[in-house]
Amino acid sequence: MDCYIHGTFFIILIFFFSNTPTTFSSPSPSSSSSSSPTAQINSNSILVALLDSHYTELAELIEKAMLLPTLEETVANHNITIFAPKNEALERNLDPEFKRFLLEPRNLKSLQTLIMSHIVPTRINSERKTGSTRHKTLAADNHHIQISANSTVEFTVDGARVTHPETITRPDGVIHGIDSLLIPRSVQSDFSNRRSLRSIGAVKPEGAPEVDPRTHRLKKPAPPSKPGSPPALPIYDAMAPGPAIAPAPAPGPGGKHHHFDGEAQVKDFIQTLIQYGGYNEMADILVNLTSLATEMGRLVSEGYVLTVLAPNDEAMAKLTTEQLSEPGGPEQIMYYHLIPEYQTEESMYNAVRRFGKVRYDTLRVPHKVVAEEGDGSVRFGRGDDAAFLFDPDIYTDGRISVQGIDAVMFPPETAEEKAEKENQVFRRVAKTDQPGKVTVKKQRRGKLMETACWMLGTFGQHSRFASCQ
Repeated sequence: MDCYIHGTFFIILIFFFSNTPTTFSSPSPSSSSSSSPTAQINSNSILVALLDSHYTELAELIEKAMLLPTLEETVANHNITIFAPKNEALERNLDPEFKRFLLEPRNLKSLQTLIMSHIVPTRINSERKTGSTRHKTLAADNHHIQISANSTVEFTVDGARVTHPETITRPDGVIHGIDSLLIPRSVQSDFSNRRSLRSIGAVKPEGAPEVDPRTHRLKKPAPPSKPGSPPALPIYDAMAPGPAIAPAPAPGPGGKHHHFDGEAQVKDFIQTLIQYGGYNEMADILVNLTSLATEMGRLVSEGYVLTVLAPNDEAMAKLTTEQLSEPGGPEQIMYYHLIPEYQTEESMYNAVRRFGKVRYDTLRVPHKVVAEEGDGSVRFGRGDDAAFLFDPDIYTDGRISVQGIDAVMFPPETAEEKAEKENQVFRRVAKTDQPGKVTVKKQRRGKLMETACWMLGTFGQHSRFASCQ
């Protein structure tokens, strides 16, 4: 049926061109000489050969794209080269959804761009030197294709292999058969955005308004932000339990859901600590003794950044059993070594050199770490509890920075913490001493005296012994 239709079209086209002189107008005077009455489309044209060739799928797309008049004008003015995909590439190997997209009437421009990207207004023969050249196609937006040839006289067009070079040759053009379809980026972008909310008339659904439990007012929607921007809420609100004040995950370039993959980044830096050597105790606390690794991964996934001041194994060995066995002791120690900023050794050293003393916030609120310059490095704290940065930039990935220090740091006690400790000691002493019960306790009587007092009480007589009173 297809052969009959194309054969009939071919006969009509020959009859029309052989009896009617066809001239093509040109927008510029320079091309008027080529579009004179002598420039006619005859039966020996490359365009007629394409429509009657075995590339029936491509010929059908040309007809549906209504490009015959444009191609006739091009053939009359230029010697062209057509890179024709074989029928299998357009019938079996093409995504059915993509083909359905091309055949929709509203996507006519994309179909025309796709077809025009296979046609070059210059004759390109297969006998050419090795190398790569760029050629402008008939597609809009200044579209080019890259033609590469090797020493074996095989050449490719934008990655598609030319399987049948010069399969059809005519005085006004040549057709090369290729094994796959050439898809411009603009057409691929139109296909990817075909279902966006902007291209359809649907209304984006909105949820019911939420009430802020702290202010009892309607929550205002957060202003739009660029992908990868830091969260609007402080990191301490993100650490708070409950979903009421935790921010939504910040969009980012990592992970399968296009968010920051904090869990993978935390695993990477812990593995780096183990392979680096000398920080096994720190890695053991993060993985086995606490849930800090999970919490850090959640914070990084929400768009926050962290700097870890990691004490080495020698410093961790100085911790006493009481410091680690207290409820929440390891967490409180590690919280004081986590800075909610992204700092490297260079940035911290430049800061202390310029400002003399820098106070960094930690996740152990409200305590801060004081950094100063000391012996050509960065020193945290003062006195016996001071720690020096001696293993710089163990791990830096843009979200998590790990800096090795030689001591475990403890924050100075605040007035509230001192008062709480004194109250705990006072309650412990009061519970063990109990002086009131000791003063009113009666002396225990012997068995014989208890029996005598019982007998006197039975006969209604009162003993004069003080022990029976």
